[in-house]
Amino acid sequence: MSAKDRIEIFPSRMAQTIMRARLKGAQTGRNLLKKKSDALTLRFRQILKKIIETKMLMGEVMREAAFSLAEAKFTAGDFSTTVIQNVNKAQVKIRAKKDNVAGVTLPVFEHYHEGTDSYELTGLARGGEQLAKLKRNYAKAVELLVELASLQSSFPGLNVPLLISSQSWMREREKSSIG
Repeated sequence: MSAKDRIEIFPSRMAQTIMRARLKGAQTGRNLLKKKSDALTLRFRQILKKIIETKMLMGEVMREAAFSLAEAKFTAGDFSTTVIQNVNKAQVKIRAKKDNVAGVTLPVFEHYHEGTDSYELTGLARGGEQLAKLKRNYAKAVELLVELASLQSSFPGLNVPLLISSQSWMREREKSSIG
């Protein structure tokens, strides 16, 4: 420890009490930083694991949805013009919320259905079963896309505070090990 790191104090009981209080405050601060860093690291790893799982599942779901689209077009013919002409309002919408993890606010998206299905009778003459399967598969794909967007948008929002709190905690640890 160099001379510039030392605090010049007159040796008295009052100075000793003040220094004990400062030491206790520093230890409390260090422990709080460690807890915050641990909570952020835990959530970071959970989000990373969930992103990987969702991306793997997304490939399978999109493959199945594309195949069901081909099946529906084969059995029901070209129904895209009918769907495009009849769209007037979105049935699936996204709501944005905020989640708080150790003082860090993260965006969370969730999807919800509004209104009724206006295409219930589409494919009644032919291909109704394939069209129902197509709707289910693409609904699942949209659900996964919203979940993936939520996870990926909260990932950088969690990464920066995690690095900052980890660095602060490491600096405090180095200071306490020197002194």
